Amino acid sequence: MVREINDRLIRLNNRRKGTDRIHQIDESFRSDVLAKSYAQESWQKREMTRPYTRYALGAMQEVNAEYTKKSIDEATRVSGHLKTGLAAVGIPVVFELQGSVPLNVHIRGVSDVDLLTLAEDFFTYTLGGVRDRSGYYRSPTTRTSLGVLGNIRTQAEVVLKRRFWGATVDCSGGKSISLSGGSLERPVDVVPSHYHDTLDYQRSGLAHERGVIILNKKVPETIENLPFLHIHRINERDRALLGGLKMAIRLAKTVKSDATNEASAAQLPSFDIAALMYHANQDALRIGFHYELAVLEETQRFFDWCYRYESQSSLLRTPDGSRPILNTSEKRAGLLTISCELDDLVKAVRAEQFGDLRKVIPAA
Repeated sequence: MVREINDRLIRLNNRRKGTDRIHQIDESFRSDVLAKSYAQESWQKREMTRPYTRYALGAMQEVNAEYTKKSIDEATRVSGHLKTGLAAVGIPVVFELQGSVPLNVHIRGVSDVDLLTLAEDFFTYTLGGVRDRSGYYRSPTTRTSLGVLGNIRTQAEVVLKRRFWGATVDCSGGKSISLSGGSLERPVDVVPSHYHDTLDYQRSGLAHERGVIILNKKVPETIENLPFLHIHRINERDRALLGGLKMAIRLAKTVKSDATNEASAAQLPSFDIAALMYHANQDALRIGFHYELAVLEETQRFFDWCYRYESQSSLLRTPDGSRPILNTSEKRAGLLTISCELDDLVKAVRAEQFGDLRKVIPAA
């Protein structure tokens, strides 16, 4: 790893404590974040003579639950203002969270939260499903997804600018409205959307199989996602692996953030890192419950396999089954960069571990 390990440890600590994004927090809240940043986490007290090992262990750990709760609380506060403001102009909405925070694979103490703002009185469905064929959907409408979502987007921008006048309300994004600063202690991304009843949802009625349609206002176009199925399947596998899957996801995301060539590493999105590690060797990740460095070894091995065996890894699909994961050359470039960083980290950790072993094992 070219970047000096002490620098990486500082970056890891700052990212987890939120001081790396202190500029995104209003001055009135900065002192609280700074005060809490002095408290040491348990990983910082381990492997004191082995900094690479300490870095690897720290990269796998959950962000402090208090920081996570604060992110969710801010999203809840934004949703309350949005619900009231949109109801006043005749737009009933409900809310769901998506992304790394509700999945608990975020690596930042000050982490932005994706707040799905879903039309309550409008949804779409896939033709030919069980409910469709049974006549369940009996209320035809001339309204369209583009029209409904465009209206939510327009009105949400007005409401947020009015209610959070002291904050930065960035409306330039195609898929979300980004809020930061002012009275907000954490950034929140508001995503106008509505539900979509997939074939699987029509059959099962399970909430995690229901889809979501979001708006990209820059085209404009609508995009179907399955955020709840993604969260459900990773949660399900992580439980079976005793926490090893999420440890691997956080580790890979941290290495990506600290990569010497950050621009190249960034070409592999965090969503796709989670999707990739879903396919890693389950037995190896399960060992992480007893021996955490097994997670490092498997993460490195699997990234290396994905790059070396392109024809096979190109068949890997997202946990929701919606698309191939490594579907662009840019993502493969990012994969290679992160893989090389993991190679260097594993070599350094092995040197630390085996260096001690050579002291206690007598020569033949």
